[in-house]
Amino acid sequence: MGKERAVVLLSGGLDSATVLAVALAGGFDVLAITFSYGQRHDVEIECARRLAHKGRVLEHVIVDIPSEIFSGSALTGIDLKDVPKHGAVPGGPGIPVTYVPARNILFLSYALAFAESRMADTVFIGAHSVDYSGYPDCRGEFFEAFEKMAALGTKCGVEGRPIRVQTPLLNLGKHEIIQLGAELGVDYSITHSCYDPDTEGRACGECDSCRIRKKGFEAAGIPDPTKYGKVP
Repeated sequence: MGKERAVVLLSGGLDSATVLAVALAGGFDVLAITFSYGQRHDVEIECARRLAHKGRVLEHVIVDIPSEIFSGSALTGIDLKDVPKHGAVPGGPGIPVTYVPARNILFLSYALAFAESRMADTVFIGAHSVDYSGYPDCRGEFFEAFEKMAALGTKCGVEGRPIRVQTPLLNLGKHEIIQLGAELGVDYSITHSCYDPDTEGRACGECDSCRIRKKGFEAAGIPDPTKYGKVP
């Protein structure tokens, strides 16, 4: 019998690079899916291509989602807001403006279709709920509910072969994710996390994602290979 197949959501960021390594280390034949949805930049997409190539995935699909369907996010859409810097949260506590409406619902739906059409048994996503920005679609209960929905709404599910949704990083802090990736040989120099890079693709060092990434490398005791546009 051949290996089980898995689809990995590969954004090109630190977490998705780590979960790709986890899937490969688990013995899966991996297919990767990346999304272009009107981000402020395409740096992550290029990183995803490099990670997929290095990981020798069976197939890498890049899906275009029209940015016009998103609104109100600082990361994409027709009315881009400023990316908060230095920990600022405009409007007070709550879900930050970097939240993209229903993003993981859409991404997982595409990944589910991709997995079923390629006879993959598992979908991996690098979401985590410890050091993160408070997005509702990064919580364990969301992924449990999506997996149940997938079992009810797919041919393989109703035939008794439901596709699993795996979130191996869900309860890890950023430093633990980095340590795990380092053990698995992830090259973090070809990953990108910044919400607002400069024109040369260098990280700003000041947005929420950059700050979480920097603190993660510091806590992990591993040198940060990120290229910053200026001294953060």
